[in-house]
Parts: sequence; C-alpha cells; structure tokens
Amino acid sequence: MLLDFVIQEYFPLVDGFFFSIVMFETAQLIALWMSVGFAHDFVPNASDDERRYKIGNQANIGMFNLNKLLQVLNPLLNPRQKQLATQILKEYPIPYYTRFRELFKVKLGLLGKSEGDDDLIAFLLHLMEKTEADFTMTFRQLSEITQSQLQELVIPQEFWALKMISKHKLFPAWVSQYLSRLKSNINDSDSERRKRMTAVIPRYVLKNWMAESAVQKAERNDFSEVHLLQQALCHPFQKHSAAERAGYSSPTPSWARDLRVSCSS
Repeated sequence: MLLDFVIQEYFPLVDGFFFSIVMFETAQLIALWMSVGFAHDFVPNASDDERRYKIGNQANIGMFNLNKLLQVLNPLLNPRQKQLATQILKEYPIPYYTRFRELFKVKLGLLGKSEGDDDLIAFLLHLMEKTEADFTMTFRQLSEITQSQLQELVIPQEFWALKMISKHKLFPAWVSQYLSRLKSNINDSDSERRKRMTAVIPRYVLKNWMAESAVQKAERNDFSEVHLLQQALCHPFQKHSAAERAGYSSPTPSWARDLRVSCSS
C-alpha cells in the first residue's frame, strides 16, 4: 500500500519499472550537487565517525542507499523483477558519470566531445583538492580570466583561488591541456566561452561563515546581513558591490576557518 501510494503521489507519470526511475534520478541528483561542490564540510555530518558521507563518498553512498531500498522492495517483486532490479542497480555508475561529465564540461566551457575530457576534469579536481582551493571561486575565476592570462601562467592577484592552485607544480601542465582542449571548440571565441561559463557558475553561494555572521547579527536584532544575503543569492551570477564589500567572493575569513556545522543545524 505504501509503495503504491508513493508511486501514485510522486511518480504518477512513471511508465516502466519504478526502481529504474529512482536509480536514474538519484544518479542525476548526486552528480548535480557534486558539480557545485555541495557539502557542509569534508565530513558533512558531525555524527558520521566513519566518514561515510564525506564529499568523496557521495556517489558511492547513493548506490548504498539504492541497495537498501531494493532490499525493502524485494518481498514485493517477482523473480523476473528481482533480476531486473539487480541489473538496474549495477548500471547506476553509467548515468552518474555521464551527467557528472556533462556538468563539468559546461563549467569548463567545453563544447563537443574529446576522449581526454574525463582526464582534464579529474586533473583539475585533483589540483583543487591538493591545494585546498575554493570550489566555487575556482570555476568562477576560470570563467572570468582570459586565455591569454592563463597562458602566461602569471595569475593576477584578483583571481586568488586560481593563484592558490597555480602554486602546484602540475598547474602548468593542466593549463596547457585545458587551452589545447579549448582550441577544439568549434565556432567559439574566448569571450563567448567566458560568457557561457559566468552564466552557469555563481559568484556567490551560501557558505557556513556567511550564515554564521548573519545569525550573530540577527541575534542582536540586526537583520542587515540577512537581507544582503537574500539579495546576493537571488542573483548569484551577477556581481554586487555590497556583496563584494562583505567579502562574499573573497577567501574564508580567518575567524571562520575552524567553523563546523552539523546537518541538523
């Protein structure tokens, strides 16, 4: 009865096997939040001592949860459906990595297909991890910097996230690979690339320290920063002078470096 209700209430247009839809949508959703670097922290749940839900495990935990769902559904499935569901679960990585690749190609301004796209994406994420670069601003600054500036390998101070990554010894190799890939974009220009990228990569996202700052002021009956956050986050792709002055596109302030937020908060 519960399963029938869920299907009728939330999946009324499902034409096929319910579990297949759930698997596909789960893969799509996790790929999407991975593409924007969504996590509370590297350990996003204060009670998760096993680090099961750390950012590097998000895709795997999706499959773990789907497997648990399948165990619950099993008593309701006939032998043919059980076999089908098992096969569907095994195919989970396909829609996940397909969507993951598509999203990151858009973030990098890549058009068309290239066999080296997966390596290019993984290479950058590796450099970001090793240098602890800001996720949002790394991609945003890639959308704002010109190809000629990148090629010179002298990153202007304003591109502080890229400057952080540029300290890694492999950064020149990645830049060379990236610029070479951009040359394969058909009927494209550097200005068009930057225009595409800035339209999909936000300059402002809600970070723990911003929320904490707004909460502290609100507790003193000062809601000015709450309103500022609302304005900036309603138009996150546009540059706002007030948001810039507040440091919303700047490195995390020193006072907030050890700030940790649990899921429940």
